[in-house]
Amino acid sequence: MDLHSLDDMILYDSNSDDELETIGIVAVEEQRLAANSSSRSRRNSNRHCKFIWRNSLQGHQRLFLDYFADPPVYPSNIFWRRFQMKRSLFLCIQYAVEAHESCFVQKRNSAGVLGLSSLQKMIAALRILTYEVAADFMDKCLRIVESTAMKSLYYFVKAVVEIYSDQYLRSPNNNDIARLLAIGKSRGFPGMMGSIDCMYWTWKNCLAAWKGLIMISIY
Repeated sequence: MDLHSLDDMILYDSNSDDELETIGIVAVEEQRLAANSSSRSRRNSNRHCKFIWRNSLQGHQRLFLDYFADPPVYPSNIFWRRFQMKRSLFLCIQYAVEAHESCFVQKRNSAGVLGLSSLQKMIAALRILTYEVAADFMDKCLRIVESTAMKSLYYFVKAVVEIYSDQYLRSPNNNDIARLLAIGKSRGFPGMMGSIDCMYWTWKNCLAAWKGLIMISIY
């Protein structure tokens, strides 16, 4: 065998090894791509299966009839108990927040369907703040998805700080001090300024079951 024949055989064997290695790499890559494609298909399928259509208009209508219609299903005392404020104060805050923050303006989607109302978003934010419930708890009664409830909470707090910080979220001035002292005096606590969260006060006509000292809140 001459040298030229030997060189040709070595070159042929080397090329064969390279081709086999290349074929192997391509095969592995094809398997990886196929697995990724299958995984994406399963994820997309799961997303489609988990999608829940929410009738936001039905949620708004139910909310409006319960608390804001004339007359509402639930009277003013129940409204105060559930939202820790009067209905008039709630509506005042709602109008201010809606005018200040576009997130609370009811809009139509690309299909022309009305989305969530400012009432739904604001009540979701207030209930999370007041009762410390999970965001997805709002979905049952308000028809609002968890991510939207959290977004509403963020923008509600941001709007309240921007709107009311100069008037309420500040240290009291002389006029505030005089007003608070007058309120405390009228309620039997002269010289008291500010808010007493709770205090012990004797009630001489206390019920037998609550005999003794009771804890009251005067503000």
